[in-house]
Parts: sequence; C-alpha cells; structure tokens
Amino acid sequence: MSSAGSGPKIAVIHDWLVSQRGGENVLDAICELFPQAELFTLVYAPGQVSGNILRLKRHESFLRRLPGARQRYRHLLPLMPAAIERFDMSPFDLVLSSSHCVAKGVRKRSDAFHMSYVHAPMRYMWDRFDEYFSEGRYGAVTRFAARRFRAYLQEWDRKSATRVDHFLANSKFIAGRIAQYYEREAQVVYPFCEPADFSRARQPGRNYLMVTALVPYKRVDTAIEAFNRMKKPLLIVGDGPDRERLQRLAGPSIEFLGAIRRESIADLYSKCRALVFPGIEDFGIVPIEAMAAGAPVVAFGAGGALETVTPETGVFFDENSAGGLIGAIEAFEKRSFSEEACRRRGGEFTRQRFQREYLDELRRAAPSTLVAGLVASARARIG
Repeated sequence: MSSAGSGPKIAVIHDWLVSQRGGENVLDAICELFPQAELFTLVYAPGQVSGNILRLKRHESFLRRLPGARQRYRHLLPLMPAAIERFDMSPFDLVLSSSHCVAKGVRKRSDAFHMSYVHAPMRYMWDRFDEYFSEGRYGAVTRFAARRFRAYLQEWDRKSATRVDHFLANSKFIAGRIAQYYEREAQVVYPFCEPADFSRARQPGRNYLMVTALVPYKRVDTAIEAFNRMKKPLLIVGDGPDRERLQRLAGPSIEFLGAIRRESIADLYSKCRALVFPGIEDFGIVPIEAMAAGAPVVAFGAGGALETVTPETGVFFDENSAGGLIGAIEAFEKRSFSEEACRRRGGEFTRQRFQREYLDELRRAAPSTLVAGLVASARARIG
C-alpha cells in the first residue's frame, strides 16, 4: 500500500491503443478521473489517440519490439496473455482495466484491488470465432493457427478472470457473456456519447446510413444485399479489411465514404433518413449517436441495441437476413418518429453519467480505506 498522504498508486490497463473508437473514449473518461494513474497497453500507435489518455505515463509491452506490431497486432493474439502478464503490477494498489481482449488478465498483488470494465470477453475466441476466422478473410495458415490456439486462449481467458475482484460490463448482453464464460457476476455501466456533438438541426433526406467498421460480424453484406434489392440509397461510413469484398457486392445505390471526420459523421446523422444497424453489438455506440442527432434506427433485435433503441426511436427486425431487413425498412417507412424522442433517448447516455456510475461501483466494491478519498477527489474533478 502506498504511504499515507500519497494516496493509492493506480494502474490503468487497456488492450491496445491504435485508434480512437468507443473503447478508447471510455478509457479517456476513466483517465480523466485518475490523472495520477499510470497507463499500460500492449501496443501504442503515436498520433492515434488523444486527450486524457496521452496525459498519463505510458508503458508498452514487449510486443512493440516485434516487426509490424502496430499494424498487425491482431496476428499476435497467442502472445498477448504472456505480454499482459509480464507487466509489473507490484507497485500498484488499485488496478483498473478496460478490456475487450486480455487486459483483464493482468497479474496484481494479492492485497491490491482490480476492477475490470469489460467491453466484451475475448470475442475472437468465443462466440464470434467463425466470423473472424472465416474462409476468405484469412489464409489457411492463419485459420489453422487460430483453431490450434483457440482452446488454450479460452482456458486462459477463464482462469485469468479469477484475478478480477469486481467486474463491470458495458451492457446486460455482455454481463450475460461474463456469467456464461467466467461464471462471474458483472454490474452494468453503459458507455456514452457526447450529445452536444450531435446538436445540429435535423434535415432528413432520402439516404439511409451505416457507420461501422467493415468486418464480418457487422453484417454489412446483409445491408448491401437488402439495399441492392430495394434500390434505395445507402451511405456506408467506415473502413476495414472487408472493404474491397463489400464494394464488389454493392450496387449503384450504395456509396462507401471511408473513414471520415467526426464532424462529417455528425452531419450525416442529421441528414439521414435512418441509421441501419444489422450487426449484433456488445453495446453499440453508433445508435446512441444517431438518436442524439434526432435520427431513428433500424436495428437487428439482439445484443446491446435492445437496451438502447426503444419502440419510440426505431424498428427492430428478428431475422438477420436481407429479407428481414427489407421488412423492417418497409415497416419503418409506414411510421413517423419524433426527433425529440430520439434526441431525448440519445441524451441519456452521457459521459458524466458514465463517470458517476463508474465511481459509484468503485466506492461500493473496493475497500473504503483504499478508495474513499480517491472517489471523492475524482467526483470533485468532474463536477
């Protein structure tokens, strides 16, 4: 334990820092609460993250020394357990992990406290293995290696969950996965958007919109097939390894915009007819952003979307197919949706609400002798 008066020594762990997406926005909010913490990550790409994350003293794993690690870090998955375990946590009294892969498996002192915010268990090795390692996405050697290491990684993932003292999940859906894979209870603290970023006037047009990484589990191909058949305009924002394949599938009514600035995405939300969301997401920040901008959502009825989109703000479809999506679009176009209701729903998921609930869980679960003063000062920091 740190000496009296100096406060507990805090470590924040995040899997990798190669982009600024939803998980990194959550990390930024955690870092804002604890600017005295030190940050540990497997791989860091300079210039790809910003804000409160950059203010923390940073440590990288040995993976950074491997050729191409910052670009091909996913290929290093079998080495990640060893890399996360090699971080020296012995000086730290409080460990706060933000985990979607191996961060929650960091080793700590027996008398230290570890709270892990889980965006998802290691989805690549659990429920989405077949989607990530499908034929056509990776070569035969990579697919063979993934099958070879799957059992080992699943076992490590289960065993390392015992190192966590208190689990948080980003949705009830993920809390269920934690119960299924780790046999542990998790409290739900929802992520957030910044409603003020999406406050421009709503001027809906004809275009439907997707904002997504172009990877298999996002089900972009389902949307492409549906909009090809309907010949309705669809704009797709985002990039990823599936882009070339998806562009070959797309007809003339579908346009790929690539990775664009956040301000431009906010403008597209304000002008789209509706957001299309066909994947099963762990939580899904994009529907929150769209609703904060006043736009309704057409979503597949599974995963985190069921916890965010309401009957007043969107339409669900139950069959994850082009036909199912077409039916939902037809049902959507027969209804009207209140911009005010959408904005109100999106506005419930704020950064300050996330930080308050995160601190509430820390205060409730950790020893008061460790965190009482820490939580009080963090609360004062955010107002």
